Amino acid sequence: VQPPEKPLQAEEWNRLQESFQSPNIFEEVMLNSMVRCNTPIDVAKSLLNHVAKSRGDIAYNVLVKYLALCVQQRQVSEIRDVYDIMKMRFKILENGAYNLFIRGLSNSDQWRMALTLLEEVKKTMVPSRTNYECCIKAAGRHQEMNLAFELYHEMLAKDLVPTLDVLQAFFDFSRGMKGAELQKGLFGILLYLRDNQIYPHRTFMRSIKLWFESIPGGNWRGHLTNIKDSGHCPVCSHRLEDSDLSEEEYNNLRERITRDVIHGTDTFRKTSPQEFEAFQTFVKNRPPFDIVIDGLNVSHMKPKRMQCENLFDAVNCLAKDNARLLVLGRKHMLINSSNWKREIMKEIQNKAEFFFAENISEDDAFLLYATLQSGKHCKFVTRDFLRDHKACLSDSVTRHLFRKWQRGHQIALKQFLSLFIQQPALRYDCVVQTTGDTWHIPYKDTFDEKYSYEIPRKWLCLQQK
Repeated sequence: VQPPEKPLQAEEWNRLQESFQSPNIFEEVMLNSMVRCNTPIDVAKSLLNHVAKSRGDIAYNVLVKYLALCVQQRQVSEIRDVYDIMKMRFKILENGAYNLFIRGLSNSDQWRMALTLLEEVKKTMVPSRTNYECCIKAAGRHQEMNLAFELYHEMLAKDLVPTLDVLQAFFDFSRGMKGAELQKGLFGILLYLRDNQIYPHRTFMRSIKLWFESIPGGNWRGHLTNIKDSGHCPVCSHRLEDSDLSEEEYNNLRERITRDVIHGTDTFRKTSPQEFEAFQTFVKNRPPFDIVIDGLNVSHMKPKRMQCENLFDAVNCLAKDNARLLVLGRKHMLINSSNWKREIMKEIQNKAEFFFAENISEDDAFLLYATLQSGKHCKFVTRDFLRDHKACLSDSVTRHLFRKWQRGHQIALKQFLSLFIQQPALRYDCVVQTTGDTWHIPYKDTFDEKYSYEIPRKWLCLQQK
């Protein structure tokens, strides 16, 4: 449906409606089209007048579509009018309408009304992340940073994960502002990045750098750098935190993972207790491994090649220096097929030990068990992020240890043309860190809202002169 370019009279709307295939949904389809074409508001208004006159009232979903057009065009007084009409006519508004009202009003000089609506939403449901973030940005735009932080902490308390966009906004809005509380709040966001192993992208990193350098009387200077393999920063010569766990931390983590993850509620959903016992015996009866490989996961690295060829290349890449390798496989890999050639599988078995699980087994528990039982030196290879298992760990200290252990032990395999390149786990810990007068922040080149186990190699070094 092509919306008209100017407001129509009642009989013109009638003619259009009659020529439409499904007249009963005409106004909804027409309003959808108006949103898509960003039609002038007076044209949409003339449709609403026509509907009100011919039907006596306007349906809820038609009002919401009209509201979407008003929000798109920042028609603040119209948004207020629609709110008054809807509150009068409907006892309860659903989430979609509140999202639109909050978004539309938070971008205007009536932004405090968005805060009132946020309070209204709280009475019946948990506000969405977007609801909070619209209000946070509105408060930030008007330099009300205490209010912005209040909403941010409330959001975290409700287990809503903030977007990088809103975290960056805090640094953008605070540029050049004074205040110890404000600094404490922004340092808190950096520690949130640390605790959750979140790597800012380049534009977010630049906002952090500009904020530090704008602190009145702070004398901070930021430089982009690459950390040496030894863990030293070439800019300030500071040595970054070690990625190794202490003996006590390691044993503690191994016990907790065995208890919470491996023997916890989720392991045997996809594997039998008998199979897992057999695997434990298998590991116990062999010398410690150096690298444990999730065979099925690695075999999918290059989709256009045979899976056994991918696995063969990965094992060849990792089998240097007589490393003892364990490949976790599935029984179907032993059946000669287009993806699993018997002669190639035999060759791989000459270079690595294999454990073939049932075809429905869950690999992660096997992977974690074999790596942790082999000792602190043992690394593992998978392209998974292992987020589910972090969630099974019941306290934040253990979750932090798990992430730190993972950062220091998960090897990334990269493709380069037809070769696999091993990116070894680093000796220093790749997370945001501070000594008080220095901050070191690892960052990625591109924006990526998804979590990733791949460790960035670029750093922002900030030091106070």
